[in-house]
Amino acid sequence: MANTNLQFKTNYVVESKIEPFYKGGKVKISKDEKYIFCTCESRVNVLEISTGKIVHSVQHDDQEDITSFALSCDDEMLVTASRALLLKQWDWREAQCTRSWRAIHTVPVASMTFDSTSTLLATGGCDGTIKLWDVLKQYCTHNLKGSSGVVHLVQFHPDISKLQLFSSSLDCGIRVWDLRSSQCVCVLQSHYSAVTSLSFSPDGGTMVSSGRDKICTVWDLKTQKATRTVPVYEAVEGVVLLPDDEDLSEIGVKSKDLHFITAGSKGVLRVWEASTARCVYAQTLHSTLTEEEEEKDDDNDPRSLTYLLLLPASSRLATVTAEHNIVLYQLPGLTTQQQFVGYNDEVLDVKFLGKGDSHIVVATNSCQLKVFELLTNSCQILYGHTDTVLSLDVFKKGLVFASCAKDRSVRVWQMDSDSGQVHCVAHGSNHTNAVGSITCSRMKASFVVSGSQDCTLKVWDLPADLSTTSGDLHRLTPRATEKAHDKDVNSVAVSPNDKLLASGSQDRTAKLWSLAAEGSVGMLGVFRGHRRGVWAVCFSPIDQVLATSSADGATKLWSLQDFSCLKTFEGHDASVLKVIFVSRGTQLLTSGSDGLVKLWTIKTNECVKTLDAHQDKVWGLHGSRKDDKMVTGSADSNITLWMDVTEVELAEEQAKQEDQILKQQELSNLLHEKKYLKALGLAISLDQPRTVLTVIKAIRQVEDSHKLLERTVLKLRVDQKESLLRYCAVWNTNARNCQDAQAVLQVLLTHLPPEELLQYQGARTHLEGLIPYTERHMQRIGNLLQASMFLNYMWQKMRVAGAPSSMNQDDDDMDTSPLAQPFFLIDKERGMDGGDEEKQDGDDSDENQNDAVKEKEEEEDDDEVSASNKASIHTGSVESGASSKTNGNHHHESEQSSEEEDLEEVNVMKCLPVPSARQRQTFAT
Repeated sequence: MANTNLQFKTNYVVESKIEPFYKGGKVKISKDEKYIFCTCESRVNVLEISTGKIVHSVQHDDQEDITSFALSCDDEMLVTASRALLLKQWDWREAQCTRSWRAIHTVPVASMTFDSTSTLLATGGCDGTIKLWDVLKQYCTHNLKGSSGVVHLVQFHPDISKLQLFSSSLDCGIRVWDLRSSQCVCVLQSHYSAVTSLSFSPDGGTMVSSGRDKICTVWDLKTQKATRTVPVYEAVEGVVLLPDDEDLSEIGVKSKDLHFITAGSKGVLRVWEASTARCVYAQTLHSTLTEEEEEKDDDNDPRSLTYLLLLPASSRLATVTAEHNIVLYQLPGLTTQQQFVGYNDEVLDVKFLGKGDSHIVVATNSCQLKVFELLTNSCQILYGHTDTVLSLDVFKKGLVFASCAKDRSVRVWQMDSDSGQVHCVAHGSNHTNAVGSITCSRMKASFVVSGSQDCTLKVWDLPADLSTTSGDLHRLTPRATEKAHDKDVNSVAVSPNDKLLASGSQDRTAKLWSLAAEGSVGMLGVFRGHRRGVWAVCFSPIDQVLATSSADGATKLWSLQDFSCLKTFEGHDASVLKVIFVSRGTQLLTSGSDGLVKLWTIKTNECVKTLDAHQDKVWGLHGSRKDDKMVTGSADSNITLWMDVTEVELAEEQAKQEDQILKQQELSNLLHEKKYLKALGLAISLDQPRTVLTVIKAIRQVEDSHKLLERTVLKLRVDQKESLLRYCAVWNTNARNCQDAQAVLQVLLTHLPPEELLQYQGARTHLEGLIPYTERHMQRIGNLLQASMFLNYMWQKMRVAGAPSSMNQDDDDMDTSPLAQPFFLIDKERGMDGGDEEKQDGDDSDENQNDAVKEKEEEEDDDEVSASNKASIHTGSVESGASSKTNGNHHHESEQSSEEEDLEEVNVMKCLPVPSARQRQTFAT
């Protein structure tokens, strides 16, 4: 096995996440063009464009999905509508709801918008009505009826002085409402399908409407007539009038005539000249489909656009795709500036990419690959495969990677080290079924190996120069094909020296193959032992060991020499989907369908850390080349970047230990200098009850210790007193430390009002814990006193009986009568209920007491026991009796030494606090 003379990893923490933030619905960009607002089920997320991070999020308390929202033109107010028919007004920067009210609509709100003054809010409902709200005075100003079906579009005229509202519903007409009279002044009829968007000219005299009937209409709002109908040959979801004060010649704008840009089902932006109804510019997008296939799949193209927004301040356009991607384009050239992926769907694989692992490439439940820049979360979407991409692998330098998919093909991609742009450079298609796994050569980018559901392995040689000219791809052909398994090949891996190949299959076996011979793949052996299909195989970077993980929940290490199983790691509750080596081959990382990632140390065969990484299967698991990070991707659509914090934790632990040593030395100096207050405060800050007890004992050893302890404890802060009360409950459980605990308790209970004590964190629990141990100490000491008095009495009688007559006079002066009152008394009811239990807890000697003493106690009058003499059940404190002065005065030295330890405990009675009647009543309550 490998040399383990290195620091093992102990923990990973989440450094960042790429989570779903948009799952369809409305998208809005703030006026300052810094934030994107979008819906995600019951939340509205606010994405910061510069960082790609979710910086704010608002959510309805009822967890109901948000059906629509509107952002005021001054970016100050956000109003949301949910299926619960509630409207909520938010201070979105603080994520606080400032106001909520019933929407009055009988069914959910479908559309919302603010006017240019941020005073009026219009809501269009699924009930065919439109409500207008004064958000400042907080009342409904208009209730507009007459629309047919769902009002899916509402928009104010940009000139607020006109007080006009435009709306559209299922009847495909555009209604113009006069807000002064609350009447519909006209219906603009041109479309034969749903009207999707409206765009106004700066002067408000012209409007362009788009629809799913594949036309755009130009309207003269003064005459309320259509001046031009432009066929665009695709269902249009968004239209924007281009500004006439910019040079847009790069996209075909050659005159000052009205031009507009459309976004629709074909997924391309196109510029139209309104006067001629001519398309003057169209985007060119890379596609692997033929023209016939594109026409056939026009309505289902994942690149089809659902929203188009203009960012005038920065001369940009924003589009939203059917796959929930948000793309920003820079005018005038319509160059892609940023892309954000709102929803990844199920993540099937993920790998680090680029210099310094600056990017990750992700395969999702889609035919596109996504390359994320980790610094900004900006994404590049790669088109090439025509079916779901299943697996990825990256070459050693991190700039070239390979992919395979259900379309039976493999592709090789290359990243430009300067721009970060990724392009497909090679393509191969020779399998007869879906290609489920792929691996790259380790030494240099010379070949890839693929494993397929057709049960075969194929070795594909790469050209020496992967650069392409004029966009032509290198055509790959397999140099070797081998029927490897009886069932699907789930995983393949190449050894670090490129001479060996391992494969894992659904047939429950893993196999080792030789790649040394040119043009052939030779089997060397079979690894048998898993009870279910093998999901992953991985070579150790330094040992002749292979790791496999299986659907049986086990991970195994195998010897490449004799194919025997060396170790088995079990801990996942379900299938182990991925396994990789870390820490130079001395540890393993595994991920499973239970959503967990586990870190294993091979030498000890133990799991040192379990990370609750995801809520679903963790398909993707990859470590960085520096071995300081890992990335995971899951079926829960989340991608998580993890950072190794072993060195950080070790540094923190070392610093903590050094700090403890320094503080212990400082504490010793303070005690030597008799600065008890500082010493006690420092000991409490260390949160070590034994160290605090040392300071308390030191205080109680000096002269006039009671007053010194009182002054010291009362000068502590409230949080320090809380800790001290907690420590007392710990000390009181030990008979050797109960005196110190009771001394501190006496100070606290005597000088602090009950109301203040009960405000301490956990005070009730600590006080309840003090009661039984205090009663036990009291009963043991009481029994000891009774026994000592009986022995003293017997010794005195024996000495008098054997003394000369001359000593009778001295005997008369000696007080041999029993005490007038017991040393302390215990509540009789308590004693009856718990006497047996307390007797068992006492010493054996406590049980053998003289019957004469017991009879003497029974003869005492109950009236002599007052409330002030009882042990307080509720505070765990008793009053020291007046007769305590006689404690041990007549003991013989031999007897005293034989019972030295027990007699020392008698002194605890001197420290027992006497609670006032108010304290007893408060604690009892």
